Amino acid sequence: MGRTGLYIIILWYLVYVLVISADAADTKHLNIWPMPQSVSYGYGSLYLSNDFVLKTKGSKFADASGILKDAFFRTINVVKATHVIEANTSNINPTFVLKGIHVVVLSPSDELQHGIDESYKLHIPANGNPLYVHIEAQTVYGALHGLETFSQLCHYNFSSRGIQVHQVPWTIVDQPRFSYRGLLIDTASHYLPLPVIKKVIDSMTYAKLNVLHWHIVDSQSFPLEIPSYPKLWDGAYSISERYTTADAAEIVSYAVKRGINVLAEIDVPGHAQSWGVGYPALWPSPDCKEPLDVSNEFTFKLIDGILSDFSKIFKYKFVHLGGDEVDTSCWQSTPHVYKWLWRNGLNGSEAYQYFVLRAQKMALSHGYEIINWEETFNNFGSKLSRKTVVHNWLGSGVAQRVVKAGLRCIVSNQDKWYLDHLDALWQGFYTNEPLANITDPKQQALVLGGEVCMWGEHIDGSDIEQTIWPRAAAAAERLWTPYDKLAKDPEQVRDRLSYFRCLLNQRGVAAAPLEGLGRAAPEEPGSCYVQ
Repeated sequence: MGRTGLYIIILWYLVYVLVISADAADTKHLNIWPMPQSVSYGYGSLYLSNDFVLKTKGSKFADASGILKDAFFRTINVVKATHVIEANTSNINPTFVLKGIHVVVLSPSDELQHGIDESYKLHIPANGNPLYVHIEAQTVYGALHGLETFSQLCHYNFSSRGIQVHQVPWTIVDQPRFSYRGLLIDTASHYLPLPVIKKVIDSMTYAKLNVLHWHIVDSQSFPLEIPSYPKLWDGAYSISERYTTADAAEIVSYAVKRGINVLAEIDVPGHAQSWGVGYPALWPSPDCKEPLDVSNEFTFKLIDGILSDFSKIFKYKFVHLGGDEVDTSCWQSTPHVYKWLWRNGLNGSEAYQYFVLRAQKMALSHGYEIINWEETFNNFGSKLSRKTVVHNWLGSGVAQRVVKAGLRCIVSNQDKWYLDHLDALWQGFYTNEPLANITDPKQQALVLGGEVCMWGEHIDGSDIEQTIWPRAAAAAERLWTPYDKLAKDPEQVRDRLSYFRCLLNQRGVAAAPLEGLGRAAPEEPGSCYVQ
């Protein structure tokens, strides 16, 4: 090599180092959401190769269904979608270029179920030739979380017009604090088209949420096809606002490939007026349309049929049977139901218990464990199946009583984690602690986690994203990050959450500003990062 050529290489290297230094200074703050269990990093920078590849040598996971491969391409797409990539990394010294990701999954299984290992280790070395990102995980679903974290370490460089990873070397060891990290959507109050639901699922992966609680039907509408009882579909809002069984199976498949379980809910015996549009016999009377008729055997035959059809689609180990807000006065004021109550020696509250427990036995017979809203526990907790998970929603302190009774619990107290409450601010979402006042480790283990609830009375496809985000992300960190790593003052994470909100916007998710009430619009012109 001639002297001139050597000078050019040295000059290029000095310019490159200066660019690295300037860019590294801009990313001195750690912007990962949710915060991992353990993070260490350095001060170098690397480029992503134009031909960034996935390598799986040594992995026991065959990826027959393409879960890992598809996740890899999604990761690269979200990283590269921020700007047009113009850099030609073949002209850069290979010791500064990441050639790809080497993923090693230790389990050959792709089964997604409650309580699977979601841990991962991520390492990005500062030097080597060739250079690879390394992810190791027990399951493929832990690897997906590792890919998401990696995507948040990537940044577009406006000088080189390429993608860089700053602050190398990175070493991240991570796993979730809680096994259940949920988001409820409500397709009964307003119909949500399939592309909207899929986009919600995609956005959940960015915050490492792992359960989509699908509140499918309610008093207002019954949009889901039930092959065993096809007239239930008559309760949909319109002929087009419906889901076929194939649609439901597609949602489950789409979610599972992204590491998300789908929890299906039928809410009985209340919240079921729409059921009687196709089957009027389910109503106690034409003037008294809910709760479902407890005196009619057809009611339970139909519920059993629904659960049988569910078991062919929804493979998550839990099914949600509702059980909330049951007003039994309708039963007592309807002559034939009242006679049934009298013959069986039951009052209204005892008939409510009879209904819930019978529905539980049906669910158990179809291989499900049960989730019920907290009213069932508040009214007859000692009678519930021991396979019941009590879903808190009315207020705080419920989880304490549930786990003391030896049952499992999910926390969703409406004063903090109801997304439809627009006056519930992100700070409250962040500080809401599922284990509040629960100190016994055995009782703490009975709290499966928590869920933010996107009830749909005032939400449809036009505004669901900005109502969910970024407040759901604040709860997501509470559910993922170790307790001692959580900020005691939510203002300490404001900048990082604001950064994540802007990242969601860059990825096409309509996340609202942090300032103001839920789904508030920006107040004035300004940077995304200060709204």
